Amino acid sequence: MNSSFTAKTFCFCTLALGKKYQLLARELALGLKRYAPKAKIVVGTDNPKQFKNCENVISFQQKQTGVLHCYNDKRFVIEKCLLNADAAIYLDADTKIISEIDISVEILGGIRGFSENLLYHVSKYRPEDLEKFQKLSSKLKIPIEEVDWIGDSLFIVAKDGGKEKEFLEIWGLIARYLELKGIHSGQGNVMGLAATKVGWKVRNSDSLRAIARATKHLDASHDVKKISFWQRLQKKSTYHYRLNKARLIALKDFDFYYR
Repeated sequence: MNSSFTAKTFCFCTLALGKKYQLLARELALGLKRYAPKAKIVVGTDNPKQFKNCENVISFQQKQTGVLHCYNDKRFVIEKCLLNADAAIYLDADTKIISEIDISVEILGGIRGFSENLLYHVSKYRPEDLEKFQKLSSKLKIPIEEVDWIGDSLFIVAKDGGKEKEFLEIWGLIARYLELKGIHSGQGNVMGLAATKVGWKVRNSDSLRAIARATKHLDASHDVKKISFWQRLQKKSTYHYRLNKARLIALKDFDFYYR
């Protein structure tokens, strides 16, 4: 169950790796400055200099750790945000602020997000991976029927007596497991599994709905540009580096990852 703890402070946060997402994050910050002028946003980015003139941005150096994609690296900006606030409000960098955000709404401990049953979600969108998720839930010792998929473009994680740290740690554990099984996306499934493992029930809330009404997700990930031969070569090289690094880390918990 989610706790009855009420966050007294909060901060927005996002991940901005690569120039396209850095520019989008700057636009997001400008939107927040206009519609929520008292709010700050934490940005994890591979180029913090892009945000040196953004008054409401707290940027920090963050490189991709995900083997193929950076989706699960969102957990690092949540972690950074919770160092200085009771609640982290995550927004994808390609989110546009379209109206004033009510920042007086109550935020309770645990996780808040738009969700649906994970079994239904996986069966509908990636049925070929259902068996892998069933095996993973067994390894985690949680009933997969009780797990929810969580929308990952907007969600809130608030402090809950240390459970938030456990949640982020398990998120990383599950993400690595799935990447080594060839599943490199669908972080909403990962978040749902981690939330269930720490005993959180995913709920909607007035705070989440208020932010959703004031924002529009543009989904820039569908806008894929062609890359050069050398860029493809570099991408392939870094992929294998991260893959081998993940394999080495996984050896420390051989039974979980490989049996």
